[in-house]
Amino acid sequence: MPWTTPPPRRLVILGVAASDCHVVANQLIARFLRDEGFEVENLGACTPVEEFARACVRRPEAEAVLVGSLNGHIHEDLRGLREAKRSGRVHCPVVVGGNLSVGCGRSLASDRRLYALGVDRIVHDPATLPTVLAELRTAESQFADGRFTEDGTAVGAGAAWSGPARVS
Repeated sequence: MPWTTPPPRRLVILGVAASDCHVVANQLIARFLRDEGFEVENLGACTPVEEFARACVRRPEAEAVLVGSLNGHIHEDLRGLREAKRSGRVHCPVVVGGNLSVGCGRSLASDRRLYALGVDRIVHDPATLPTVLAELRTAESQFADGRFTEDGTAVGAGAAWSGPARVS
């Protein structure tokens, strides 16, 4: 019987937005992704953008940052995201999900604000995360390097996820 090395587990960085202490969904998503074959670095609750950035620097193999919110204050919590991405400290797509605005219901204006902050994908159904991550990985693999133009537009690796964001 030949010995084979299992493929490396795909790494995602998971956390709950800075002002949010709700962790039940976070723990369930972490378990679901692990069961799907992902390595999950779970930063837990009340995670500021800077902590996500430090995790990305520490774990350059991460293929996505996943940020959850239940309290609806994610817009304020992600204010430093665009700069963290522009500086290269957050080098991979950022996917958000959960209750993304105060009150009930989803709005196109709320989604647009998140994209303007640097979010790449919005996921309303956590069951779609493996598919979303596969799409992001496929899109990213089509590019060779990770450069930015003067206006912060991505060129090369990650350019596909830095363009028009989608809702899943």
